[in-house]
Amino acid sequence: MIDDLRVKNDEVLIRLHWPTPFQASHRSAREAVEGKLKEIGVKKTHFQEQVEIPAQARQGENSLLPGVRNIIAVASGKGGVGKSTVSANLALSLARAGAAVGLMDADVYGPSMGLMLGAAGRPVMADEKTLIPIDAQGIRLMSMAFLSGDDTPVIWRGPMVHGLIQQFLSNVAWGELDYLVIDLPPGTGDAQLTLTQLAPLSGSVIVTTPQEVSLIDARKGLRMFQQVNVPVLGVVENMSYFVDPASGNRTDIFGHGGGKRTAGELSIPFLGEVPIDPEVARGGDEGMPIVRKNPESPAAQAIAVIAEKVAGQLAELAIKGRGSAALHLDWDDN
Repeated sequence: MIDDLRVKNDEVLIRLHWPTPFQASHRSAREAVEGKLKEIGVKKTHFQEQVEIPAQARQGENSLLPGVRNIIAVASGKGGVGKSTVSANLALSLARAGAAVGLMDADVYGPSMGLMLGAAGRPVMADEKTLIPIDAQGIRLMSMAFLSGDDTPVIWRGPMVHGLIQQFLSNVAWGELDYLVIDLPPGTGDAQLTLTQLAPLSGSVIVTTPQEVSLIDARKGLRMFQQVNVPVLGVVENMSYFVDPASGNRTDIFGHGGGKRTAGELSIPFLGEVPIDPEVARGGDEGMPIVRKNPESPAAQAIAVIAEKVAGQLAELAIKGRGSAALHLDWDDN
């Protein structure tokens, strides 16, 4: 966003702030602006820039998370579609771009973020009530696995799930964050309802595979967020296809285009396809997600593009919510 524009003879100074942390989009925008100005005779364009990720209008001092600018819920209608893998890699992609990121593992019955990010141990208490999230590869992470142990089953009814999520929202020292990614359990149950009631969710991301059996439940998740007035940022189609490394041939193992078609039917954005890559699964088991293990791989590149789209949509929602700022122009012919 342009805050200030000053013209002196054949030179222009533009002061701007970027509402997302992704440098590639900044560079392309600068080049486009500079090119247009050269067409009208501007010989030199100077830029003064800063990244300022906007907070959603629903965030405020009365929120459980006043220091968190954006809260992203990652959901799926069905288990086994790679939702947690997408959550971990989405959070890491945002952090790698320079954002301050937290990750809440709200998949109470199957917490896996500690394993995926190579984090273990029990959180330290900041005081009698407040837990300090564990630092995991530059992300502030909180998971049920840190409290119960990896092999201990969680056999809880709804009120206990509600209480745990409330604790993770109100009794964890998240601090100042640009994005808090929340990995939800599959389905549309107690955890989802609790979060929509307690947390000022900025938007949701729905993860599915191309199969109709997955898409049926993904549509239910989409409609749930729409019914509780949480913006749906889009659909991610995981395990979209497999490319044989030897021949380069593509195989659509689980079908093709189901996620994009569903997004179109429901008039929501399609965020992208993530291909099948054995390194994605191995990286999760080793505590090294694909965007860190092999950031140049097609799967990592796909998730990086998805993260940039998510950040862009959140910025657009925030800017629309607070209205347009006035632009200062200074024209000097001397």
